[in-house]
Amino acid sequence: MTAVVTGGHSGLGLATTRALTTAGARVIVPARRPNAAREALHGTEGVEVAEMDLADGASIRSFADQLADRRITVDLVVAGAGVMACPEQRVGAGWELQFATNHLGHFAMVNRLVPVLNPVGARVVVVSSGAHRITGIRWDDIHFEHHAYDRWQAYGQSKTANALFATQLSVLGRDRGILAYSVHPGLIITPLQRHIPRAEQIELGWIDELGRPGPEFKTPAQGAATIVWAATSPLLADRTGVYCEDCDIAPVAAPDGAGPGVAPWAIDPSEAERLWEYSARITELGPGALR
Repeated sequence: MTAVVTGGHSGLGLATTRALTTAGARVIVPARRPNAAREALHGTEGVEVAEMDLADGASIRSFADQLADRRITVDLVVAGAGVMACPEQRVGAGWELQFATNHLGHFAMVNRLVPVLNPVGARVVVVSSGAHRITGIRWDDIHFEHHAYDRWQAYGQSKTANALFATQLSVLGRDRGILAYSVHPGLIITPLQRHIPRAEQIELGWIDELGRPGPEFKTPAQGAATIVWAATSPLLADRTGVYCEDCDIAPVAAPDGAGPGVAPWAIDPSEAERLWEYSARITELGPGALR
C-alpha cells in the first residue's frame, strides 16, 4: 500500500504515519516545511517527505504532477493536516485561512491526485472534528468578508466542510473506484492547539493546571485508530461516505445537532453538492475536478 498523509509528521498525523508504516505501508508525507518534517520523521522506515503547501494551489499541482511523473499509484489519502482557531489570516484570493487550508487545499489535492489513485478501491479519509457541530457552511459569508472574524466559527465551518467533502467524493468517485470517509478522531492534545493560550485550554477543561489532559482526551495513537480503521477496514467497503468515530460508523445526531453522532448538516447531500461546486469554481480546477 502507498499512502499520502498530510500532516503526517506531527501529532495525530505522525501517529497515523507510524501505524501505517508499522503495518508495511509506504507513506508519502507532503509538508510545507519539508526539512522540519524529515527531522520529525527521522528513524521512521518507509516514509518519504515531499514539499507541498495546502494554502498554495501551484504547490499542490506540483506535488500531484510529481507523483504522476513517477507513475506512483496511491492506494490511500489521509487528509489530516490543518489549523485550528488561529488569528484571522488570508491566503490565495483573500480566502480565510482555516477554510482554505483545512478544506480547499485538501479538495484541490485529492482532485489533482485522481489520475494516480488506485482504480480498484482507493480510499480517501478526511479528518473532520466534533467542532463541525459549531456551524454549517456560512453561505452568506464563508470568508468573513462582511462580518467580524470568529476563529471558532471559522474552524467549525472548515470541519463541516471536511465531512461534506467526503460525502460528495463518495458519490462522484464511485465510478472510479474511490471510497471516501470522514473521521472524528476524538479529543487529543497535539500541536493543533498552538493558537489557543494555556489559560483558555484550562478554562475549557482541556488540561489542568499541571498541563495534564482531561479524562475524555485520547492519546494521538488512540485518535489515529479510527483513521486507520476507516482506511483499511473491510467492514466499510460498501459503506462509502459515512462519518466515523471511535472505530465505528457514527449515528446521525438530532436535527439541531444535539446528542451524540454527526450533525445532519455535515452529511447533507445537497449541501455537499453545493460545496463541491463552489470549491471547484474558486480553486479554478474546472474540468480537473470530479463531476
